[in-house]
Amino acid sequence: MAGHTENSITIDAPFDLVWEMTNDLENWPRLFSEYASVEVLAREGATTRFRLTMHPDENGKVWSWVSERTPDREKRTVRARRVETGPFAHMDIVWEYAELPSGVQMRWIQDFAMKPDAPVDDDWMTDNINRNSRTQLALIRDRIEQVARDSEGASVASSR
Repeated sequence: MAGHTENSITIDAPFDLVWEMTNDLENWPRLFSEYASVEVLAREGATTRFRLTMHPDENGKVWSWVSERTPDREKRTVRARRVETGPFAHMDIVWEYAELPSGVQMRWIQDFAMKPDAPVDDDWMTDNINRNSRTQLALIRDRIEQVARDSEGASVASSR
C-alpha cells in the first residue's frame, strides 16, 4: 500500500510573489512554522539539494532529512523528492501553481510509502500529512498575503 495526499489553497497575491516566496528555500524557516533550518548542500542547474531540519517534536526529537527540488517556472510546477528517506520507502512531492481570478492556487501532491519497520503506517502518515499540510498552507497564504498588502501599501505611498 502507498500514501497519497492532495492539498491546495488559493493565495490572494500576484503569481510572481507567490512563486518567489515559496521557492526561496533559505527563507523557508520564516515561511513554514515547522522548519527550524534549511541548509543548501548543492545546486546543479535548476535542482537544489538541501537539508531540512524541523523544530523538536512533542517528544523532543529533531527530524532532519535531505531533499532535492527542481522548479520549472514555465510549467508552474516544482518536483521534489526525499534523498534521505528516513522512515519513508519513498517520498515524492509535486507543487502546482495556477492563476485564478481570486489569486494563485498552490497545490501539493505527495506520493509516498512507509518502510515496513517505520513507527507508523501509510494511513497514519496520510492523515498526518493532510492535517499538517492544511496548517502550513494557511500559514503560507497568510504570510504571502501580508507581504502583498504591505507591498501594495508601499506602492501607494511612494506614488503620492
